[in-house]
Amino acid sequence: MAHAIVYPSVAELLDALAGGHPWRIEPMDKHVDSLSGSPFERCLIGDEPFVVKHISRDLDWVMRVLGDGLGGTRPRALIVWQDGLLHALPAEIDPVIVGMAYDPSTGHLHQVMRDVTPTMVPPDGTVDVAQHRRFLDHLAAMHAAFWGFTDHYGLTTALDRYQFADPSWGAREAAAGHRDPIPQAFAGGWAAVRAVAPDAAEAALAITADARGLRDAMAAGPQTFVHGDWKFGNLGRHPDGRTVLLDWAWPGAAPAPVDLAWYLAVNCDRLPESKEDTIRAYRRALEGRGIATGSWWDRQLDLALLGAFVQLGWSKAGDPAELRWWTDRVVPTAATLG
Repeated sequence: MAHAIVYPSVAELLDALAGGHPWRIEPMDKHVDSLSGSPFERCLIGDEPFVVKHISRDLDWVMRVLGDGLGGTRPRALIVWQDGLLHALPAEIDPVIVGMAYDPSTGHLHQVMRDVTPTMVPPDGTVDVAQHRRFLDHLAAMHAAFWGFTDHYGLTTALDRYQFADPSWGAREAAAGHRDPIPQAFAGGWAAVRAVAPDAAEAALAITADARGLRDAMAAGPQTFVHGDWKFGNLGRHPDGRTVLLDWAWPGAAPAPVDLAWYLAVNCDRLPESKEDTIRAYRRALEGRGIATGSWWDRQLDLALLGAFVQLGWSKAGDPAELRWWTDRVVPTAATLG
């Protein structure tokens, strides 16, 4: 995998992209689905628009709760660019990134992307079933392309991924002077789930505190490279049908259903078909890419659904039918972990 150039400053990166032409930075409102805390600016090189995303632990609560960039390590969004993983994506997927600048002394990363705002999924409403199925097929294409992936890079681990919604994060973030609303919602969300589904809440909270059992069970199945945040807010469609894919905060090695389970959990109120039909469509797409699923599918799907509930179950107490769909599946699976 070819290594991508990383510039020492965003100004030098923009100078290189502009090739001697003038460029200017303008303020930019964040997309409604952008929840991490990282700020954005719009850059115009001539009349061509780009987006600059500023990423660092002091700006981004997701980085902090995932242990990303901890101890001066490279941010994972930089790793997947610099070490060639984004360049190895299948042709069906466009990450739209054109350059990175990184200052290791501050840990600040600046990511420049083509402005693809018109291609992005609208922020509300049910997604068209054909587009939904295309996203599933392209997800399968990515997983098939990286089948057997091993993380030698320092990406998101299962322990990182499943400590995400630990209720202690709100207090820890507040003590450090951070006021991002989502970590503050974890404790209250889990308390609301516990009031109506105590077995599910206790199982999930036990895993947020110690995910080693879930990690070990997942490691028994085949691994691939996962994006980790395959939600409609990060997805778009080029006119030629390729999928636009943004936001590389969660990449890592995991069973393929990890991405599918998150997709089901985070997009639950906008899916154009049932979760069961979605699962079947993704599995067919993966098998259509040459991946045999018979020996491992059921167990790894169950574990991935449990993991997605550990990540997002705190947000589901207000929808009894949605919560019941998850609890009926995850409580029996959690019991198998011992």
